[in-house]
Amino acid sequence: MTKNPFYNAGTALLYIILVVTGISIGGKLAGNSEGNYLIPIGMLSLFVLSAAIMAYIFLYQPIIMLLEGKRKEAIRLFISTIAVFAGITFIVFLIALIALKLNIQILAF
Repeated sequence: MTKNPFYNAGTALLYIILVVTGISIGGKLAGNSEGNYLIPIGMLSLFVLSAAIMAYIFLYQPIIMLLEGKRKEAIRLFISTIAVFAGITFIVFLIALIALKLNIQILAF
């Protein structure tokens, strides 16, 4: 990824939005899927894939910097990326809570 924690965290958010959109659309297309063992297998596979992608987004550049001997900068970038993503997550939950309280549907599929 980059040395910009805002870009890294934003990329993570975009990935999450794409996954949620895919799950939402896939759920509507699948209809009733009770007793289907492929759904849990698919969800667990998606979880593992997501963990790998998020590890790349959050850790690639700090590891490269660490290998280059830039320990302080690597730690600062990693913590900054986590902090920015935590802020984005907080804002998303805050918007969701406000929308829930005001009975507003946001991004309904």
